[in-house]
Amino acid sequence: MNREFQHNLRGGRSIRQWARDTTGSFFKPPFPWRSTGWDRQECCEKLFRAPVCYSATQLLPWAYEMVRYRKRSHLVITVSLAIIMIMLFFDKKTNLPLVKNSLCRGIPATNTITPLKDNRTFIIAPYFDNRKNKMIRVISVAHHKEVKELYCWFCHPANGEIYISKAEIDVHSDRFDFPYGATDLKCLEPKDWEPHFVSIHWSPEGDIEQLPLFEIRNHDPERSLVEFTVCISTMFGEYNNVLHFVQNMEMYKILGVGRGVIQQEQSTNGENPKDIGYYGQITALNDCIYRSMYRSRYLLLNDMDEIILPVKYPNWKTMMQNHQVQHPKAAVFIFENHIFPETVFTFSDPFNISSWRTIPGVNILQHILREPDRKHKVNPWKTIVDPKKVAQTSVHFVLQAYGNKVHVSIDVAFVYIVRFPSRQSFLENPS
Repeated sequence: MNREFQHNLRGGRSIRQWARDTTGSFFKPPFPWRSTGWDRQECCEKLFRAPVCYSATQLLPWAYEMVRYRKRSHLVITVSLAIIMIMLFFDKKTNLPLVKNSLCRGIPATNTITPLKDNRTFIIAPYFDNRKNKMIRVISVAHHKEVKELYCWFCHPANGEIYISKAEIDVHSDRFDFPYGATDLKCLEPKDWEPHFVSIHWSPEGDIEQLPLFEIRNHDPERSLVEFTVCISTMFGEYNNVLHFVQNMEMYKILGVGRGVIQQEQSTNGENPKDIGYYGQITALNDCIYRSMYRSRYLLLNDMDEIILPVKYPNWKTMMQNHQVQHPKAAVFIFENHIFPETVFTFSDPFNISSWRTIPGVNILQHILREPDRKHKVNPWKTIVDPKKVAQTSVHFVLQAYGNKVHVSIDVAFVYIVRFPSRQSFLENPS
């Protein structure tokens, strides 16, 4: 299949024609090969075992055809569009562990989620955190009852010395009664040397060469900052709201986003993904905070169908500059959700564009009428945070922060969300 793909794109059919005619399950996600230092050929050979790599703009027609001609595969639609949109707007780096000239050996962890052999703990990534106590904070998912003891194994790269410390297992309080929850494994690192890799094991005894090896991030913070990063909660199930996805991405660009992180659900060792902390949603948001801590001034933590929409200001930058002056000790800014029912359309419809009608999904430009507030009901919230001042977050609010929390008035900004109405009276278009 790879050879056919290469042949057809170089001298045969177009990408669109190839996607239309292909019936196999070929899917190789595009990759920002320029950031690796490899050339295009090395990227494909090393990462995807594919003969050719193509840029995001070259692959956009292919992704569109996958939407049109392979509608039965919602996962392909979601992943292909998500990765390509991220590549178009944001730059990413590879994070494959690499130990050079080291006496330490282990099994490099290359997956987004790495299950431990106890099958009750899943490791995402370790981060250096010296904001309160100097430690390694390992973002993970763990069973809230069955995981009682874990150990952090550090290896000195020069002399092979092994240092083992017992991890403090901190399961986040907001677990929504699922058996697994977002968990911080807090490891005290060696006092006399700085480790760059860590392994996690259920016992203080064993062979470190047989353990997964994780690179510790944030030891050397990146200097290049963007103003805003949007962290999208996990996209799960048969998500195929393509038009809504593209329109929201364009709105993020207009409002000032510089990076975007989208988490895609993946199965994990046969466990029900919903049981893994509700598709790992909270864990994904926490990982985004630490991954972006020194790369972004602010983070927006919201769902794919939500936009934090300024009312008083033209963009997020102006809004946050004014609010930060008013609240210099703030770490978290809280915005109220408001529903714009997908069953209610505008009376005049200048945005009912014919070419968009064939694309699956909601056209947000047709929904500008807000559902009235419900008495005695508190609307959910979403947040903009300073990642350097946040320790733990849930979906709708921050659990632990090194700073104040500010509720932003609806006259200043609110969370715009197009979804099924909460009231029976809005099930049909009143117009």
